Amino acid sequence: MRVLVTGASGWIGSALVPELLIGGHQVVGLARSEASAAALVAAGATVHRGDLDDLDGLRTASAAADGVVHLAFRHDLAFTGDMAGAAEADRRAVEAIGDALAGSDRPLVIASGLLGVAPGRTATERDVPDTAAGGRAVTAEVALALAGRGVRSSVLRLPPTVHGEGDAGFVPFVIDAARRRGVSGHVDDGAQRWPAVHVLDAAHLFRLALENAPAGSVLHAVADEGVPVRTLAEVIGRHLDVPVVRVAAADAVAHFGWIGALLALDSPASAAVTRDLLGWQPVHPALVDDLDKGHYFSRPARPADDTDG
Repeated sequence: MRVLVTGASGWIGSALVPELLIGGHQVVGLARSEASAAALVAAGATVHRGDLDDLDGLRTASAAADGVVHLAFRHDLAFTGDMAGAAEADRRAVEAIGDALAGSDRPLVIASGLLGVAPGRTATERDVPDTAAGGRAVTAEVALALAGRGVRSSVLRLPPTVHGEGDAGFVPFVIDAARRRGVSGHVDDGAQRWPAVHVLDAAHLFRLALENAPAGSVLHAVADEGVPVRTLAEVIGRHLDVPVVRVAAADAVAHFGWIGALLALDSPASAAVTRDLLGWQPVHPALVDDLDKGHYFSRPARPADDTDG
């Protein structure tokens, strides 16, 4: 297949591009900058210049593709407080891609999130998140509805931590907080469960979804169903040689920063349906094993970069 990938130079995209090429596909990566374009060419992909706001360009690139994987998200907006704006840009992009693919039975796989889908219990692929508050759940709903318009659409929900060497997401921010505070904290008793997956396992699942997922599928990229936050704090404390301490929920944001509110959530998730449907089996290190390799502790945190190319 000729596959258009948005966010192709980002964290997950950088793992997906070689996964697709090894699988015999051609890759066209959306790139908004010269640096992103150069990285894609070096990886063996071709480039479509544009961004998520260029809806006509998205339609054109999607119409020329045999399938689309949509990873990009306006983290530049989300991380500066405009989550509504980021979600709106995401929704418009999926609608534009859907318009181009309608009636073709070509695949569209979009990335979505698992955090908060079923708070306090183990989320499954059959759970439907509340869309009243907006956010990426609305975009997922739009994507699934495209199955009724002749698009083989699927939604791949990602856990909050997609880890591996080079990860700039949530765990590095927790490590950074431990460095700054001189203690490794967990919220209340630390029993909140945190799902995770290795980036290479996630990339493989995106390829399987592109190739085989039935229209209207919801998939979970989950290897660790729920690592207790206390366990993460203990591993971080051991590597940084700092005490492990309890942080009251009321003080979580003050202690950790914005990620404190997420650490207070109990959001375990299962991928049993996904594994049965597509035969996906994670083979790369689990989160704690990956932390114990040490690479997370050799560099500072930085913002995630799965933006629009």
